[in-house]
Amino acid sequence: MNFDDVIDRRGTHNAKWDMMEKIYGVSPDDGISMWVADMDFRAPDCVNDTLRRLADHGVHGYFGDDSDYRAAICWWMENRHGWQVDPKAIFTTHGLVNGTALCVQTWTQPGDAVVLFTPVYHAFGRVIRAAGRELRECPLALRDGRYEMDLVDAARRLTGNERMVILCSPHNPGGRVWTRDELRALADFCVEHDLLLVSDEIHHDLVFPGHRHTVMANAAPDIADRLVMMTAPSKTFNIAGAHCGNVIIHDEKLRAEFAATMAGLGLSPNSFGLFMTTAAYSPEGAEWLAGLLEYLDGNRRLFDSGVNAIPGLRSMELESTYLAWVDFSGTGMEMAEVVERVQKTARIAANLGETFGAGGENCLRFNLGTQRARVNEAVSRLQEAFSDLQ
Repeated sequence: MNFDDVIDRRGTHNAKWDMMEKIYGVSPDDGISMWVADMDFRAPDCVNDTLRRLADHGVHGYFGDDSDYRAAICWWMENRHGWQVDPKAIFTTHGLVNGTALCVQTWTQPGDAVVLFTPVYHAFGRVIRAAGRELRECPLALRDGRYEMDLVDAARRLTGNERMVILCSPHNPGGRVWTRDELRALADFCVEHDLLLVSDEIHHDLVFPGHRHTVMANAAPDIADRLVMMTAPSKTFNIAGAHCGNVIIHDEKLRAEFAATMAGLGLSPNSFGLFMTTAAYSPEGAEWLAGLLEYLDGNRRLFDSGVNAIPGLRSMELESTYLAWVDFSGTGMEMAEVVERVQKTARIAANLGETFGAGGENCLRFNLGTQRARVNEAVSRLQEAFSDLQ
């Protein structure tokens, strides 16, 4: 796989490029799309070859025996993460935003509160509010340039109507890989305050050298009665359009409750997502991922060195994900001016930090999952847009 191949995605009905002008005012003709979290790379050959075989067959009926699909998930989790998954514990949802919504629907009631450590993936808050639940924001502490969970502060913010914590592990947008001790402390926090813990680990395969992801189920095996795991192949293999996510529940009581919610909504998975997941969670998929991680590591180093050379800008060191989190507070500018320079002068579409909740107000998120030439060009444009600071 040559990740340097520039693929023109314009006009293919994808959100990342075809919606950037409407949302950010940046034309796809001369702009760089660095917002929504999918990559500009083709999926592994093993995935695309599977889709070609399906198309050649030409009959697309209901999916039947899913034992190979479940076995592929179990194989990947054990070989990649040292996590043994019971095939019966796997539920397939239409992506993990859908999985999050189903968890909120199953284990909370209108008026209950859900805890988020912010800034964090914006869809969590959107789903919580849309369901008529209260959002309890617990800001992450920024220490030595990296985020940490301040559980003492979080405890002071609880009011008693909280029922659930949603964790992003690894963290989006900060790129933190939580340590085993941090995860253990959060598990104890949930036990102490009688909270269900939903651990969204969608970025768990995208970890850079020097860091190692710990699955929450391994960090705290004793809290299975209050733990819901969420994983997906979408970020790893760039197949978000398959809308195939996994909610993995080992506790039988929780499993029955979640199954009832899914049955009541008449949900069943898309067969293409099942085929693609089965193909991706394989030795061929693992080989492709190794190349991807090496390439992304080069992208993050290039981006960080260039952006951090601009006075007043600070790109948080990524431990995981391909989503750079840049703090502009050191410029002394109002964020409206920062956004104007990024969107109008640099012609880059990046996520607004305020959408990630408390603590994100002075930041923008940049997607580095694109060709290196584009990353290099983005750095040059940012340096030019803020050249008066240098």
